[in-house]
Amino acid sequence: MTQHVTTPIIRTAIAGLGRSGWNMHANALKQLPEHYRITAVMDPSETRRNEAKQTFNCNTYDTFDALLKDDHDLLVIATPSQLHAEQSIKALQAGKHVITEKPLASNVHDVDAMINAAKQAQKILTVNQNYRYHSYYQTIDSVIASGKLGQIIQIRVSIHQFSRRWDWQTLRKNNGGILTNHGAHALDWLLQHFNDPDPEVFCHLVNTPLYAGDADSHAKVIIRPNDGPLIDLELTHSNAYPQDPFLIMGTQGSLSGNKTHLKWKYYTPQNEPPLTLNPNPPDDRTYNKETLHFTEENANLNDPPNQDMQDLYKDLHPALHKGAPPPITPESVRRQIHIFDKCKQSANW
Repeated sequence: MTQHVTTPIIRTAIAGLGRSGWNMHANALKQLPEHYRITAVMDPSETRRNEAKQTFNCNTYDTFDALLKDDHDLLVIATPSQLHAEQSIKALQAGKHVITEKPLASNVHDVDAMINAAKQAQKILTVNQNYRYHSYYQTIDSVIASGKLGQIIQIRVSIHQFSRRWDWQTLRKNNGGILTNHGAHALDWLLQHFNDPDPEVFCHLVNTPLYAGDADSHAKVIIRPNDGPLIDLELTHSNAYPQDPFLIMGTQGSLSGNKTHLKWKYYTPQNEPPLTLNPNPPDDRTYNKETLHFTEENANLNDPPNQDMQDLYKDLHPALHKGAPPPITPESVRRQIHIFDKCKQSANW
C-alpha cells in the first residue's frame, strides 16, 4: 500500500496589492493550492482589500503593523521600494519568513541589517529575482557553459524603450529609477558570470524629461571584473529604435537575440588550419582572408505567463518547511546592491 505524503501548506500574507503584489505574487500563489494559501493581505486601498477578500477569503489590513499581528508563516513584501528593508526587518523580528520584492534594499548597509535580522530570528529571507527562472537566461547560460563560444569576452544586455513615466518609481526618495527597477533583474543575471566581489565600475545616469520625477531614466553601466568578461548594461527610456537585448561575444563565436528567439554561431578551431603568424606584408596588398566553417543554432522560446513566479515559489516551499537554504539567498543579491552603490558613486548620483 502506497503511503500518501502530504506537504504543509504555507500560510502566506502579502503586503502591497499593486503591480507586483497582485499581478505577480498573488496570481502565482493561487496556482499552487497544494503548497500555499493566502490568508492575509495589507494595502491602504479599500478597493484592493475588498477584491482580495472576495478572491481569497483572507484577512485584510490597512497598515503594515496590523498585518504583523496576523498569524501566518510567510510574508511577501511588495510595498514601495524604499520600505523593503525596514518592513522586512520588522517581519523577521515578528517571527515571519520573508520574501522581498526587488530591489532588495536601497544600499548595502540595509542589506546587511536585513541578513543579520534573518540570522537572529532564524527565519528565511529571500528575494524575488524571478528572472533567474526565465528560459532565455537559462538557454544563454547553457550555451556559454557548453564552451561552444569559447572564452567569453563581453556580455551586453540592452533594455531599450521610448516612453514616459510619472509614477512613484520616478522619484529618488522612493529608490526609483531605471537602474534599480529594470536593472535589478538584468544585473542579477550578469553577476552570475564573474566572481570578483569588488569589480571596477563605470556608470552614467541621466534624469531626462521623459520622467516626471528626479530619478534616472537612462543608465549605462560598464563592469570590468578581474576574472571574467566585460559587462555592458544599457537601460533607457530614450531609444525609439530598440536593439536586441542580448549580445554575447566569445573567442569562437557569438550569441544574439531576445526573449523569444536566440541564435548563436561558432566555429571549431580544431577543424580549421592552424593560425600561424606571418609578419611579412601580404602579397596581394590586402587584409588576411579565410572562410571559417561556422555552425549555427537557435532556440525559439515561449515562457507561459507567470510561470517564473510559480517555479520560484515551488523551489522555495521545501526551504520553508524543511529549513534548507532558500534557492535565492540574500547574500547572492547583496552583490547586486553593492554594484548599485558603486554605480551611484561613479555617477555622482
